[in-house]
Amino acid sequence: MPNFRYVNKKFSNQYKATIGADFLTKEVQFEDRLFTLQIWDTAGQERFQSLGVAFYRGADCCVLCYDVNVMKSFDNLNNWREEFLIQASPSDPENFPFVVLGNKIDVDGGNSRVVSEKKARAWCASKGNIPYFETSAKDGVNVEEAFQCIARNALKSGEEEEM
Repeated sequence: MPNFRYVNKKFSNQYKATIGADFLTKEVQFEDRLFTLQIWDTAGQERFQSLGVAFYRGADCCVLCYDVNVMKSFDNLNNWREEFLIQASPSDPENFPFVVLGNKIDVDGGNSRVVSEKKARAWCASKGNIPYFETSAKDGVNVEEAFQCIARNALKSGEEEEM
């Protein structure tokens, strides 16, 4: 899930652990309209998974983040996706919009990387062609592009829900 370093265009080397969930908003210009996204950052830690149901219900899009330098974080994507679908109970789980972010591409000039872009894209394709972005919260790489995609998917999902 995205954290404050993505949203506020400010990067801090000071790590602040998310306890349970953080809530933030992000304004996104899309199709000549200004949208305010409500974002819940749910930490990504198993001990907080039981809180998910309170935050996931009514969501229009789910963003799954992993660290390209940590295989375990990539391996957890499937669990997080399944857990979200169970707890959010969307009306059409097969078509619920997800976006995957492979973050920290800036670390060690890419030499510490253990998850290839090809592997990540293959996983996304196997789950119904989930949009995928390689990002750096530190350098701002692909962050705005990812939010454009998130806004587009959330808007589409919200419109379908209203119908």
